[in-house]
Amino acid sequence: MAKNRINARKRGMLSVLATLLMILFAIFAMIPFAFMFMSSLKPGTEMMRFGLTLKYDPEVSSFANYAALNTYNDGIYWSWYRSSAIIMVLQTVLGLFFSSIVGYGLAMYEFKGRNLIMSLILILMMLPFEILLLPMYRMMTAAKLINNYIGVVIPYLVPPFMVFFFRQYCQGIPRELLEAGRIDGCTDYGIFYRIMLPILIPAFGAMTILSCMNSWNNLMWPMIVLRDNKLHTIPIGMGCTITPYKSAYDVLMPGAVMAVVPIIVIYLCAQKTFITGLTSGSVKG
Repeated sequence: MAKNRINARKRGMLSVLATLLMILFAIFAMIPFAFMFMSSLKPGTEMMRFGLTLKYDPEVSSFANYAALNTYNDGIYWSWYRSSAIIMVLQTVLGLFFSSIVGYGLAMYEFKGRNLIMSLILILMMLPFEILLLPMYRMMTAAKLINNYIGVVIPYLVPPFMVFFFRQYCQGIPRELLEAGRIDGCTDYGIFYRIMLPILIPAFGAMTILSCMNSWNNLMWPMIVLRDNKLHTIPIGMGCTITPYKSAYDVLMPGAVMAVVPIIVIYLCAQKTFITGLTSGSVKG
């Protein structure tokens, strides 16, 4: 009994220490957002004079900078916002759809070349994206998809990491479920949509958050493909507000704060399945 009490106390102390450590990490992670939000309330001249600070001065701090997003360059910020949202939705929905089907097929079906396809996927995961920029740009130019949302989305239709993740996740699902579906008269498509999709919900939740973050923060490929200023995404547009001649900090900081909102909302909506999806897909069986 005494040993059990000592072990219980040790577990309690470790739990408290772990909680305090996580709170400390969370505070450190929130500090940059606090600086960004407080700076978004101040005029650009104040930030030029004092830099990023957490000091709140009611005489100069207000939400006027957020209203300036509607008037800056004829409200072009919201065009950037719309472009980022369209690309994020297309890239995420199509990527999840195709990657889940490919990963399911590689995990559940036996066919020639399956191992070769998996090896190619792993090789693509190891290649830096910059190596593929030139051939992809030539392909988009030949297809006349430059300055078009489709040209931005096409390279991400079947992301290698998503395929690998869905394949690993599906390998932990008993194949008896497929056989039961066939006995009940389901086709291969019916098995996937009626049996597998509900099981894959945690995986979809995890990949939705990661895909949305990747698309929303993507800078290099959209900057190469999109040439019209109104089609630019938020990372490109925010970079254009800083020039050697003039820096629009009045737009940059509130624009950065507003850019964080969609990712936070998506995470809050999918957080229940995020950890479950990642941990379930990391083990087999």
